[in-house]
Amino acid sequence: MTPITSDDLDRADAADGRSTRWEAHREQRRAELSRAARKAVHRSGPELSMDEMASAMGTSKSIVYRYFTDKSGLQAAVGQDVLDEIADALAAASRAEGTAQERMRSMVEIYVSTLTRSPNVYRFVTAQPGGATMSTFLSTVAEAVAVPLGEILGTADADGRLAGLWADGMVGFVRGAGERWLNTQPENRLSAEQMVDLLAGWLWRGASATSRIRSTGELS
Repeated sequence: MTPITSDDLDRADAADGRSTRWEAHREQRRAELSRAARKAVHRSGPELSMDEMASAMGTSKSIVYRYFTDKSGLQAAVGQDVLDEIADALAAASRAEGTAQERMRSMVEIYVSTLTRSPNVYRFVTAQPGGATMSTFLSTVAEAVAVPLGEILGTADADGRLAGLWADGMVGFVRGAGERWLNTQPENRLSAEQMVDLLAGWLWRGASATSRIRSTGELS
């Protein structure tokens, strides 16, 4: 067996360093392209073809494919960035100072503001084939929502099962209502503030009712 020399180790270290630098460059480039795609969708809409997308991003379609394989890959990358931002904001709101009711309203406000700030990006992200990113996002949001709900339910939900169940229901309800609102013609649509007040009020009344459930399933 040929012994390994210090020169061999130096060459291996250099190769590893080049590989690490290449991976870092690749991730940086992917992030840049993802941000460019997000801006393109924000300006021009979610129905852009790959040729149109690449042109709006200031690059070629072959470059986009090199980093994302296909449109679904690009969509997933943009979606991950957007949904991570929303999830982080919602998690921060769930831990903020204030009453549970105030925090619930803040979380609704974050979601509605996302719809109004960039509806094109929202539609692009939520139209992902397969929906794996969206599924993970919804689970993460439900975990954040369950925090103030656990405080509301208190001893009525010692094991946290009701908080988790109600949180899942809340997330689905707000998403469904929010998307219906978004797809309503602007002249027939409630204002964003009205929408937040309405959704938050409905959710609060439901959570308050849930907190009165006894172990028998009866309402007090």
